[in-house]
Amino acid sequence: MTAPKIVAQDAWTEAHRTHLAKEKAFMRQRDALSAERRALPWLRIEKDYLFQAPQGPVTLSGLFQGRSQLIIYHFMMGPGDPHRCPGCSFLCDHIDGANRHLRHHDVSLVAVSRAPLAEILPYKARMGWAFDWVSSHGSDFNFDFQVSFSDEQIATGQAIYNFAPLRRGSHELPGLTVFTKDAAGDIFCTFQVRSRGGDPLIGAYHYLDLTPKGRNETGRGNLSDWVRLHDEYTPRA
Repeated sequence: MTAPKIVAQDAWTEAHRTHLAKEKAFMRQRDALSAERRALPWLRIEKDYLFQAPQGPVTLSGLFQGRSQLIIYHFMMGPGDPHRCPGCSFLCDHIDGANRHLRHHDVSLVAVSRAPLAEILPYKARMGWAFDWVSSHGSDFNFDFQVSFSDEQIATGQAIYNFAPLRRGSHELPGLTVFTKDAAGDIFCTFQVRSRGGDPLIGAYHYLDLTPKGRNETGRGNLSDWVRLHDEYTPRA
């Protein structure tokens, strides 16, 4: 953090007025980018996928829960992996509040992991989350949507993540995939978010970006600097 420049009221007002113009221009650019995103082409989903939910098996179509739009968060949790991703958990801490509104705006949001339900549900209970979280264990879903990778894919350089060859040998990576379903029941993939593309969904970041110290990280998106599972923070005196 650089040393602050202390100025008189008039200079402070002028500096902030000038900055506000940039903020408004950025917001207009973001609105235009969002419109461009909504105009992107769709991909028809031809394969049937089956997931395991607490209430029993459910299809991709069933995950829509009667709505026409579906956001899936790909939570990094492979079968038998004891690691619980702080980054995925950080983002998921923000879901339940938003979900109260999304459900009334024709959007269902579901988390999906390759780990079996027996590994997912205890962690979900520990975190106190209410959103739907299902298992794609035994399905091609994670592999088809390029968030899970086999040893062979990684060894041969065939693993693709965020529309580019994977540069590090992780078997599970995060992301969001957006689907829509038409009146005939056909399902389409409309958009994908991978890597740091999910940052806008993390509300805590936006609060921090308003503060003088900002995210206070040693590197861009370096969550390991400070983010912890929300029940692992050391209480402050």
